[in-house]
Amino acid sequence: MSPVTPAPSDLDLRAPRLAGRRIFVTGAASGIGAAIATLFAAEGARVALADRQPIEQLPNAQACSFSLDVTHEQAVRRAVDDAAQAFDGLDGVVNAAGIANTDLLAELSVQDWRRVIEVNLTGTFLVCAAAERHLRGSAHPTIVNFSSGQGLQPFARRGAYAASKAGVISLTKTLALEWAPIRANTICPGAVDTPMVRQGYGDEARAQIGARYALGRIGEPVEMALAALYLSSRESSFVTGIVLAVDGGRSFH
Repeated sequence: MSPVTPAPSDLDLRAPRLAGRRIFVTGAASGIGAAIATLFAAEGARVALADRQPIEQLPNAQACSFSLDVTHEQAVRRAVDDAAQAFDGLDGVVNAAGIANTDLLAELSVQDWRRVIEVNLTGTFLVCAAAERHLRGSAHPTIVNFSSGQGLQPFARRGAYAASKAGVISLTKTLALEWAPIRANTICPGAVDTPMVRQGYGDEARAQIGARYALGRIGEPVEMALAALYLSSRESSFVTGIVLAVDGGRSFH
């Protein structure tokens, strides 16, 4: 039987929501990952920011950063271990790193397929695997993995991306089963105003995509960060294995 996760009877609702928590965040240089790092730091967490791209500014003096390609197993393990050493442990992981591809499957090269799967799915697994032993030392360990609305309901020109993100959903549910009391949950954003979305749709992203959504607009990075905040805090102490669509009504999942 898995150890029992304690109910939050001692939760202080007046304190910052992540007071004292130590969180490793991938994809933290821009977009959703950067919004998560900023919000988590503001809510009292010590955050380790990891990304292939340069991280231009740390959210506070307690933060640290790592140049990291999440597909490199040894580099991932080293970065996670270094973060745990810097913080004297880890309480949570947020996997927000990801890449996209817009080729039709009939035109998609095997090389591009593999790269999308390696970053979005294998990279998520590698970070979780590297963090597991550190999370076991936390009283309230959490994993938040970012999938996508494409992982729930794909459409054309997103085959590799959708497959990778559907894999993240299944991976995270399995982590929730096998690694309890570590809580593992998935967030599925719809289109969000990030560099990756703007690159795919250009400056007309808001107008092109927003009309498809029940709420009539695309999301903002901070809205995804707020969802990750809930799932990384003790407020969600009885939540594990869920798939949370934060998508403005794109999927009604």
